Amino acid sequence: MANPYFKFKKFTIWHDKCAMKVGTDGVLLGAWANVDGCVNMLDVGTGTGLIALMLAQRYQANIDAIDIDMDACFQAKENIESSPFALQIDIHHISFLEYVTRTNKKYDLIVSNPPYFTDSLKCPDKKRTVARHTDSLVLSDLINGCCKLLSSGGRIALIVPFDKKEELTDIANSCQLYAIRTTHVIPVPEAAPKRLLVEYTNVPTPTCQENTLVIEEARHQYTPEFKALTKDYYLK
Repeated sequence: MANPYFKFKKFTIWHDKCAMKVGTDGVLLGAWANVDGCVNMLDVGTGTGLIALMLAQRYQANIDAIDIDMDACFQAKENIESSPFALQIDIHHISFLEYVTRTNKKYDLIVSNPPYFTDSLKCPDKKRTVARHTDSLVLSDLINGCCKLLSSGGRIALIVPFDKKEELTDIANSCQLYAIRTTHVIPVPEAAPKRLLVEYTNVPTPTCQENTLVIEEARHQYTPEFKALTKDYYLK
């Protein structure tokens, strides 16, 4: 049986009630997103609350974390309340599209590890299907909604499959978003990129910082770059 919790340096994530467990994608985004100068942050599809907690550990900000799944919200709330960062984070059980229509808040940073398994076979577990598939939140709706909630000069940070890069770029261009940073995430040396970390802003920017990140040198042998990025979170 898989471990029902994942212990980080400053908090513990229980994920036994959540469809999606703690994974590398969430850790990458939580560690990579630029939190500097952000007063209000939004975590879309918070799941266990992992990314919200990672952001709270890095910066004293007000964080709203939303999820469409009630059990995920319940577990996220438990994880947050047992952490040192409980006063920074509020959990909301609501769909993103509904939240966009209801809130008047503007955010300096919006993060999301969105559902993306558009073409894969659907899992018999309905909750896991909602968490993984784009039926409940397509990429264009996510980006358009983020634009409505973003403060002037605010940032959107996402992690998506690398094969979504062209689609995401087209959507961002249509919304007048500008890429600030991109990181091509490569699992092992010589492999093709599997994930794309990307940060957008709504203010024109002349340059985009681009780099690559290799996760493992060999099986369970993490690269110095990956260790440096995640050192404040992983126990080992």
